[in-house]
Amino acid sequence: MRMNYYIEVMKKYAVFTGRARRKEFWMFTLIYTIIYIVLSIADSLIGTGAMLFEMGLLSGVFSLVSICPSIAVTIRRLHDIDRSGWWALIGLVPLAGVIVLIVFAAKDGQPGSNQYGTNPKEEAIA
Repeated sequence: MRMNYYIEVMKKYAVFTGRARRKEFWMFTLIYTIIYIVLSIADSLIGTGAMLFEMGLLSGVFSLVSICPSIAVTIRRLHDIDRSGWWALIGLVPLAGVIVLIVFAAKDGQPGSNQYGTNPKEEAIA
């Protein structure tokens, strides 16, 4: 079901080549956010929340485990719109960079093949 998208991204945790569909990227982001919120609530209920970084033990470990897959799927998503993965660094620019990345992630992938591989949407249909 929908969880498969999250699991597939986690399996490809160090794959920075190829392309990722919008659905793959956004489903990963949605499921990551839900899990993070649940773990944050669990942190506050069991008292493992930290005031300094406002991140608890469970949610912090989850974030550390998920950082590499998150970067990888973002780079593959950028490849799908025929942009270099280096564009992910624009997310480091406060506010404007995040907005640019959201716009990029929302764009439809380039039809057909590009320098990063074949269109994953066409592969799913075949």
